Amino acid sequence: MSNINSSLLDSWWMLYETFWALVIGFSISGLIQAFGSSLLIVEKLGKHNPSSVSRAGFLGAISSSCSYAASSIAKSLFDKGADFTTSMVFMFASTNLVFDLGLAIWALLGWKFAVAELIGGVLMIVLLAILLPLAVTSSKTLSLRNTSMKSVMNSTSKPTLFDAAGFTMGDLMMLRFELIGGFLVAGFFDKLIPTSFWNAFFITKGGAFAAIENAMIGPIISAFSFVCSVGNIPLAAALWSKGISFGGTISFIFADLLTIPLILIYKKFFGTKITVRLVLVFWFVMSLSGLITQALFNALGATPMRMSMGQMQSHFANNANTWLNAVALLVLIAVYVTYKVGQRRPASESFAKDPICGMQVAVSTASAVLELGDETYYFCCDGCKEKFATSQS
Repeated sequence: MSNINSSLLDSWWMLYETFWALVIGFSISGLIQAFGSSLLIVEKLGKHNPSSVSRAGFLGAISSSCSYAASSIAKSLFDKGADFTTSMVFMFASTNLVFDLGLAIWALLGWKFAVAELIGGVLMIVLLAILLPLAVTSSKTLSLRNTSMKSVMNSTSKPTLFDAAGFTMGDLMMLRFELIGGFLVAGFFDKLIPTSFWNAFFITKGGAFAAIENAMIGPIISAFSFVCSVGNIPLAAALWSKGISFGGTISFIFADLLTIPLILIYKKFFGTKITVRLVLVFWFVMSLSGLITQALFNALGATPMRMSMGQMQSHFANNANTWLNAVALLVLIAVYVTYKVGQRRPASESFAKDPICGMQVAVSTASAVLELGDETYYFCCDGCKEKFATSQS
């Protein structure tokens, strides 16, 4: 019983450590999504060339979303005319190069990890753009496109702070179970699973061989963690404290798009054969990016020192973390009030709220659209659309 209490206490202090980063990150992400959404023009992603890939990476980075929503948005972009590889680049960027993720990594693992995630994320996108077309050719993907997908043009209405608050609150509601689950599982990993258990998964000594093995095993552990997006950062901190290598930790963070539920979604979207190729390419790219990032940091003498979970945790005290959390709490209250006031205003033409999960989506890139009578509903993914349709029948 004491171990369970200790694991819960670990979870709490990890949340306390990252609260300010999560709130500030999601708030800035909401602003970026609201005021940058007009840039989401599918026609500019229709080719596989450096310009389209760069644009997809940028648009993904300013379109922060959870891994499930990212996969659905990528499929929506593909259905509406975007190149398959470019759509996958968008998906990778929207979960690995976003502001809220970087702040959460900085708060829990340190600035070196945040920089490594940025460098490795760019490298991963470059590798994906090169390797994915070789594994999944255009001829194999054309039949997968849902040409009946309704395309909605961007409205000319200007975004407001109410729209930004809607994105922030929608993302927090969408990811609340991921975040809570991530912190709880991380505390469980730290206190209830002995280090000897993890030594059976990754080699802690052995030079280059150990580095390669750790980078390859990171995504496998992520696949079975069932926690994705920002929620896997506490798990990464727990694994780092247990002995997994720097590169293995980075590849684990990158692998939020390889959890088993997401793999099943890929199978539904693209079929078994394409999904197998996607998973293998994703795994290779994530592992190689983590390995190269580790080698780069080793060469520069910038590899961070390993810390225990206890060292990562800040208790209540008159320190920077406490004051940042206090400011973040005020910001969260202001965002929530703005969100509630915005709900009483006329609905925006550019954005809509998913009636199932509460996530705010841009109507121009909504992953699913349903018309019932005179009403049109927009959803973050097909799953939410199916649940809503079932509830209305």
